[in-house]
Amino acid sequence: MSLTLLLDTYCAAWSTESAEQRRVLLLSVWAEGATYTDPSVHAEGADEMLAHIATIQARHPGARILRSSDVDVHHGVARFAWRFVMPDGSSPSEGLDIAFVDPGQQLITRIIGFFGALKPSSPAS
Repeated sequence: MSLTLLLDTYCAAWSTESAEQRRVLLLSVWAEGATYTDPSVHAEGADEMLAHIATIQARHPGARILRSSDVDVHHGVARFAWRFVMPDGSSPSEGLDIAFVDPGQQLITRIIGFFGALKPSSPAS
């Protein structure tokens, strides 16, 4: 599986309303003991991650996470932008994920997520 497909499968796990399908998708790309951290949660392992995704799906039925940039990777660390898309097509939030992958780039070992676009720096005084 290519790294892009790996990360698209991860995004698909966030995007399906079926708990069974989410589990199948996530387990196909999630290493044992992998972690997910964003400003609102730290999840360890697939069960905690699946519970977190289920909470988001319950709050926003039909919402999807779509990768919105190319995947940039070096030394087993990838980054990509994403958008949170509602069923009506609106996109109330976006962010950036940093993904750590195993040496064969077949499984995600850690994700660190950031919400919102990066803000430009202020000019130096």
